[in-house]
Amino acid sequence: MTKLFFATDIHGSDICWSKFLNAGKFYGADVLILGGDMTGKAVVPFIHQGGKNYRVTLLEQGFDTSSDDELQDMIKRVRSRGYYPYLTNPDEISELEKDPDRVHQIFLQEVLKVVQQWMDLADKKLDGTDMKIYCCPGNDDMDEVDAIVRSSKRVVLAEGQVTSLDGVHEMIASGWSNRTPWDTHREEDEDQLKARYEAMICQLKDPRNAVFNIHVPPYKSSLDEAPELDKDLRPKMAGQALKPVGSPALRKAIEETQPLLGLHGHIHEGRGATRIGKTLCINPGSMYEQGTLLGAIVKMGKGKIENYVLTTG
Repeated sequence: MTKLFFATDIHGSDICWSKFLNAGKFYGADVLILGGDMTGKAVVPFIHQGGKNYRVTLLEQGFDTSSDDELQDMIKRVRSRGYYPYLTNPDEISELEKDPDRVHQIFLQEVLKVVQQWMDLADKKLDGTDMKIYCCPGNDDMDEVDAIVRSSKRVVLAEGQVTSLDGVHEMIASGWSNRTPWDTHREEDEDQLKARYEAMICQLKDPRNAVFNIHVPPYKSSLDEAPELDKDLRPKMAGQALKPVGSPALRKAIEETQPLLGLHGHIHEGRGATRIGKTLCINPGSMYEQGTLLGAIVKMGKGKIENYVLTTG
């Protein structure tokens, strides 16, 4: 029997990554699996006001720091929410407003710096253990992330691979999603997703004992219900109008293959579990901005799920 812990969509939150690394020991898991979207979404400028004073705007609220301790506390607060602090000054801000390429370079620099810090922390914390982390960056993660993950001793880049989790269970993994309104880094049409899944499924020795670690949820699974957006990409009816946005190609692959387990994310509001035929599909959801790690513990036997529980920590 194998016990795994799965979490997803932690979007750059230092506190969620730290909790994830501790989850193996805390829950007694044999394997840690991180779904897609591991990186954050924005840089937060810390604008120097002279002396030890900085001005910060976080989630449309202004903050002023006036000492080294206050500055470090604010940096930690920003990182816990998955954003990237960037110390700057009014002159540079004026220049950046005219140079979007430089803004992108700074964002990429900060993202990759944190991913490297995360890999170093994983290698340090898991040194001397048999624990491995399997991850596949998601649609919000830049391509440049992959090389840094590959350099880790304890974190395995699982994208596009068939991985043996134990003597019975194999896992296929992909962080790619179907099309979104935001034109993100790793998204493609349904026929391309279909080909991506088939290329992995055909390598499975025993599909009925397989784990599908696929970032996007299957279509109309209840794990894929997201707020419906208007033409300006704003939620309709204050976010109360929901629509399924998962992948039909993935749903068909699950219906035809009937793997043991599906692990999904992408839709933060889609927390829950359901069955598609005999396949248990789970989306633990995400509350990374609150510093809360949502996850799932699953015990797998041969040909069956012994039990599972959704976690909050």
